[in-house]
Amino acid sequence: MRPNVAGALAYPMGFLTGLFFLSRDPYNRDPFVRFHAFQSLFLSAFYILFFMAWGAVFGTLFVNLGFLWRVIVPVGSLLRLSLFPLSLFLMYKAWRYERFSLPFIGPLAAKLAG
Repeated sequence: MRPNVAGALAYPMGFLTGLFFLSRDPYNRDPFVRFHAFQSLFLSAFYILFFMAWGAVFGTLFVNLGFLWRVIVPVGSLLRLSLFPLSLFLMYKAWRYERFSLPFIGPLAAKLAG
């Protein structure tokens, strides 16, 4: 499989596909594939941690301030849905042999990818 295809396939299932490409030869030696696999892992971890914090903060506010429910639920739903187009965009960039770096997690992925 070519590196651009492997880099693009690192995104669809987050942790699973990222770990798959980091554990298989020859992909785990290719810096391009490693970058996209690490970025996929970090994006998945950020997404999970962000929504755990989101639930903790706004779950507490919902108990105390019930009227915020009408605002919090649509915003949370939009944020959850944003992962899909972001993943499609990152897959497209990888398929085009571009090393698109997300803020904060991209430089960390680049450092680990080598």
